[in-house]
Amino acid sequence: MQMHPASGLSEHFKSLPDPRVDRTKLHSLHDILIIAITALLCGAESFEDMEDFGAAKEDWFKTFLELPNGIPSHDTFNRLFSALDPQAFLDCFIAWTQSVRVAVSEEIVAMDGKALRRACGKAQTPRCVVSAWAANNGLVLGQLKVADKSNEITAVPQLLRALELTGCIVTLDAMGCQKNIAKEIVEADADYVLALKGNQPVTHQEVKSFLDEAASRKSLRLACHQTVEKDHGRIETRCYWQTDDLDWFMDRDQWEGLRSVGMVEATREVDGQRTVERRYYLSSLPTEVVRFARAVRTHWAIENQLHWVLDVSFGEDQSRVRTGHAAENLATLRRLALNLLKKDTTKRRGIRGKQKNAGWNHAYLLTLLGL
Repeated sequence: MQMHPASGLSEHFKSLPDPRVDRTKLHSLHDILIIAITALLCGAESFEDMEDFGAAKEDWFKTFLELPNGIPSHDTFNRLFSALDPQAFLDCFIAWTQSVRVAVSEEIVAMDGKALRRACGKAQTPRCVVSAWAANNGLVLGQLKVADKSNEITAVPQLLRALELTGCIVTLDAMGCQKNIAKEIVEADADYVLALKGNQPVTHQEVKSFLDEAASRKSLRLACHQTVEKDHGRIETRCYWQTDDLDWFMDRDQWEGLRSVGMVEATREVDGQRTVERRYYLSSLPTEVVRFARAVRTHWAIENQLHWVLDVSFGEDQSRVRTGHAAENLATLRRLALNLLKKDTTKRRGIRGKQKNAGWNHAYLLTLLGL
């Protein structure tokens, strides 16, 4: 069989166990995975799309895939991804991601959950997937489905243990502001910046009272930094404060590695209307307020560079896939496709533009598969 750039990607998935019985296999696991990821690279959103895409490009796929029985049906895609071990699939995904990830000093790794809103029945709670987004690389490092009848608190430590985070700064919203999560991050040789809200009511009130009072009297122990952004008639001013003065904090020894607390005041002016919001943080970083500000600001990239793109360019929020492990495995597959598109530098286009080019141009599609 002719060697092809897709074999480089396949190398990291060759250890993936095939859940099917041998006598029922009409298509190889390798062929199904390559067709599925290629379809997503070109804008497919469902198993039906994968079948139609494969049929439309069957002659091209036959130049480098075996396809002894032609293109798999949408039912075959569904059955395979429903039965595929999601942890084994995730392990292969993480191994591939590590192979293309570039070492970045103090990279911000933002972790956040996203609901798969349509991937559930009427009486079910929407499934949630927690992703880790490496902002400087523009890569999803890994993702994990939150267990049924649970929440992000249980999934985050599992995902942290699976990732290589040495030297990174891990950021989480208030749901992830937990003592055990802080401990996991420190044990991974990383730093943390954790948003603090009402789920830690006593700690939140203590930190809020101290920082509000210190900022009002302009305490010399409080490092300050300010940024101003203007865009489309909107003016947003952010004031950051940080201090390592923690003698007043009764529970400071219960938070592994805690070295500072911080506050951000965001003032927005739109059409003459002014709003002010303050947010509070616990951090293992020393008092270097510009560094703290970078971590806080970069965290929100996970919303517009990952979650928004998954919904708009991959149709994740509209996906009704829900059988077995299919929803979780398809979520991993989308993130793999997004990583391939993000890593490409040959096209100066957004994700949707790259998907269009991949569908039009076989040479460009091969370039994506060869990353």
